[in-house]
Amino acid sequence: MEQPKGVDWTVVILTCQYKDSVQVFQRELEVRQKREQIPAGTLLLAVEDPEKRVGSGGATLNALLVAAEHLSARAGFTVSAHQGHLPGDHCSCYGADSPESPSQAPAVLCLLPPPQLGPGSPPGVWVCSTDMLLSVPVNPGEPETTWDHLPSSQPQREASSAFLCPPCLWGLVLDIYYQGTEAEIQRCVRPDGRVPLVSGVVFFSVETAERLLATHVSPPLDACTYLGLDSGARPVQLSLFFDILYCMAENVTREDFLVGRPPELGQGDADVAGYLQSARAQLWRELRDQPLTMAYVSNGSYSYMTSSATEFLHSLALPGAPGAQIVHSQVEEQQLLAAGSSVVSCLLEGPVRLGPGSVLQHCHLRGPIHIGAGCMVSGLDITHSEALHGWELHDLVLQGHRTRLHGSPGHAFTLVGRLDSWERQGAGTYLNVPWSEFFKRTGVRAWDLWDPDTPPAECCLPSARLFPVLHASRDLGPQDLLWMLDRQEDGGEALRAWRASWRLSWEQLQPCLDRAATLASRRDLFFRQALHKARHVLEARQDLSLRPLIWAAVREGCPGPLLATLDQVAAGAEDPGVAARALACVADVLGCMAEGRGGLRSGPAANPEWMRPFSYLECGDLAAGVEALAQERDKWLSRPALLVRAARHYEGAGQILIRQAVMSAQHFVSTEPVELPGPGQWVVAECPARVDFSGGWSDTPPLAYELGGAVLGLAVRVDGRRPIGARARRIPEPELWLAVGPRQDEMTVKIVCRCLADLRDYCQPHAPGALLKAAFICAGIVHVHSELQLNEQLLRTFGGGFELHTWSELPHGSGLGTSSILAGTALAALQRAAGRVVGTEALIHAVLHLEQVLTTGGGWQDQVGGLMPGIKVGRSRAQLPLKVEVEEVTVPEGFVQKLNDHLLLVYTGKTRLARNLLQDVLRSWYARLPAVVQNAHSLVQQTEECAEAFRQGSLPLLGQCLTSYWEQKKLMAPGCEPLAVRRMMDVLAPHVHGQSLAGAGGGGFLYLLTKEPQQKEALETVLAKTEGLGNYSIHLVEVDTQGLSLKLLGTEASTCCPFP
Repeated sequence: MEQPKGVDWTVVILTCQYKDSVQVFQRELEVRQKREQIPAGTLLLAVEDPEKRVGSGGATLNALLVAAEHLSARAGFTVSAHQGHLPGDHCSCYGADSPESPSQAPAVLCLLPPPQLGPGSPPGVWVCSTDMLLSVPVNPGEPETTWDHLPSSQPQREASSAFLCPPCLWGLVLDIYYQGTEAEIQRCVRPDGRVPLVSGVVFFSVETAERLLATHVSPPLDACTYLGLDSGARPVQLSLFFDILYCMAENVTREDFLVGRPPELGQGDADVAGYLQSARAQLWRELRDQPLTMAYVSNGSYSYMTSSATEFLHSLALPGAPGAQIVHSQVEEQQLLAAGSSVVSCLLEGPVRLGPGSVLQHCHLRGPIHIGAGCMVSGLDITHSEALHGWELHDLVLQGHRTRLHGSPGHAFTLVGRLDSWERQGAGTYLNVPWSEFFKRTGVRAWDLWDPDTPPAECCLPSARLFPVLHASRDLGPQDLLWMLDRQEDGGEALRAWRASWRLSWEQLQPCLDRAATLASRRDLFFRQALHKARHVLEARQDLSLRPLIWAAVREGCPGPLLATLDQVAAGAEDPGVAARALACVADVLGCMAEGRGGLRSGPAANPEWMRPFSYLECGDLAAGVEALAQERDKWLSRPALLVRAARHYEGAGQILIRQAVMSAQHFVSTEPVELPGPGQWVVAECPARVDFSGGWSDTPPLAYELGGAVLGLAVRVDGRRPIGARARRIPEPELWLAVGPRQDEMTVKIVCRCLADLRDYCQPHAPGALLKAAFICAGIVHVHSELQLNEQLLRTFGGGFELHTWSELPHGSGLGTSSILAGTALAALQRAAGRVVGTEALIHAVLHLEQVLTTGGGWQDQVGGLMPGIKVGRSRAQLPLKVEVEEVTVPEGFVQKLNDHLLLVYTGKTRLARNLLQDVLRSWYARLPAVVQNAHSLVQQTEECAEAFRQGSLPLLGQCLTSYWEQKKLMAPGCEPLAVRRMMDVLAPHVHGQSLAGAGGGGFLYLLTKEPQQKEALETVLAKTEGLGNYSIHLVEVDTQGLSLKLLGTEASTCCPFP
């Protein structure tokens, strides 16, 4: 839905032949603007032609006048001041005409000039036709002339159009031919053997546009505008190409121009010719000295929409394509669509078979239906499906039309053959057979279709009253025409019903078409199929983004059905990942409804009003939880601030489901009983930090179990120390003594828990000692919801309480995995003090569980990196229960020491919680933004490449991995690179193979792989010369080959009150 990069249009004008189309197309343009397909500041105008037959030139002149008046009014003028506006603006004009045949559906989407043509052009006016489909390559190359002059419409590669341009002399157009002779065509051949064709796109420079606009006050050209019509002037028909542009062609003389007649005028009386000659004389005076140039796009193409259904189908389908083209459609059985077929904005349920070269548009059908080759079917609803059962259509065009007859809405149908001729000359056909054969097969007679006094030349398909629009006793359907395809054995019942209906010809039907109802039904069908597709995408766990649908639904004022569908998916999901994604999509809808107001999307989600639905989710009652969420949501829709807060709570609900999914890691947590340490005997657990070299974010739930994760990490000592640890011991008092500090011998936070109430804040990450409290609960030492008091639980099981200390010598928010590794050491020490031993792999899963209990979330890479020694790759599969497997990476002999000599840590002085970034990443992942999905896959893939670089022992390759990894992190979490850090990285870049911020980024430690060994002092000198870097420091780092260490110390007697 994003606007392609191109021109910022000042005004876009759509010209309409019919008065009742103006409001319809005006609303449609505004819808496109809400979808950001047209820039927000662009003035949009749907303009009625002064007369139905003013021609393409007259419609262009009238559109210019209306644009100038509106721009003048916008600028505060009370009279038209177009000369003050056109020079600085880009304008674009289009024409929407009624179709010549049923194969040409009414234009409902106006295409701006291809974005490849607009950029670089000066201010001016683009005029574009809607009767052709233009295809221009992404990079068409430099035009042969600059945009300072008036280029002709973009020429094409094949001489199949009626218009031809001779070769240019310095870019100037010499002549324009209409249905040129063979000799004329040969004169137009370029050196590349091709003939440039006029395509229907014209650019007027400001000077030329103003000169053309100035003619609107001069008779008889004033009759081309609404001002002339309101003044009673006689209408004049002008051609854009053969009146306005033709007078500027280099080789055209005044005499030839004045006596010529534009092809679209046809033959008329002498009075009309004289009136036109006067108009042409005025154009010659104003425009003759303006140069006409062309830009030749050698590899472009276009399809002109003629009255031929065959050509129209060819432009919509993809003949020779290996598969079917499916656009904005939901198709249940795609294998039934033949190669080369096309389905646009349809909902197809059940077996709907489509033959090669056939097109379905704007249909909701339910099979079994068989549409053979060479067909076009459009505008049919599910209520019409039964009429198609049993038929096998071939080479037919079947369309449903919304009508308004004498103010009453209706539904009519047309059926014609793909090969039928819409010309008035020659022998006609209907349903691909001569009229005589049709009459014989059906019993229809000529007098049923045409009045007796109709001249034979006028007895043709466009004027034949074939199509029923009203029946006295029943609704009409496709069956009221399909009976004509075969001899009927119904005793003439179908023929009598057809004759009893009020019927119209194609020409008579056109003014009765209800374009507003047509567009409304198409919009309804678009969202109907989109909701089916959204349900399928979620339930099938597809990596497709629903953001475009969310934006479209909100901007067009219909988010209700989308919210209801998302509720249904979430409530009925068997997979917690599907339910969580559906709730995240609800949050996106609410956020979009806030329209950028109401505050930041990230924020707290613990308002008491939302606790009832949250409690249902916590208890596993998904359906009741989703229903309660929807009930509460309805109270928060009145203003942007409430919408944003509701979105936060929906994301909080999704976090509950993520936690429950990650809790499945408990399956892989096991302990073995060992001898219980004596009272007062300390159990000390120490760990290194970790540095992630590749794959980070892929370990984060839900990516870890929806995509599958792979992270390469190193266990590292910082300045020769293992900076993270915990110690635990049993104490005689039935209490829990907790202490947290920066070093083993310095505890700054001291807490005593004497009752269960003291542990209730274990799930509030910022509460003092929350991690330690959660560790007691996850280790099974304390049951916080037990009926037994805390002292009773401790005395019954252990004969006393516990004392637990944790410490980290690393700064908060370091990015080196401190909190997860700290949780691992606390659990390991507690379990051993309680007479149990837990394996390292089990401990990895136990930390996952603890962090969900703590409600911090997070992935598994930190504990894998710090608890397991050396260099390793952790992996999790795209499945639940979540299981992490670890593989040691073997490196060449001596490479670890080499790595130690080249690896440095720089503390940036900036701290940032990963959680601040985590919410944004999860939001992007659940939205399945294509860039994020692709990047997530790349993270996993590059992990394997990084492991291979370690196996080879190549520092340059590892440096490349680091550099690429940092780019991936920035794409995953925009904003994770502070300006001061970027400045530091730029200064260090010449000295390193690669560098990256550790962890999620945003601050903390920067790790470097230097080109030369032992560069700490040298880089300190480099950074010291750089201003504005703040309070940084450089640290030595080395690979730790031990990982988690656990040891029992001697017995120490506890005091009755260890903490003052």
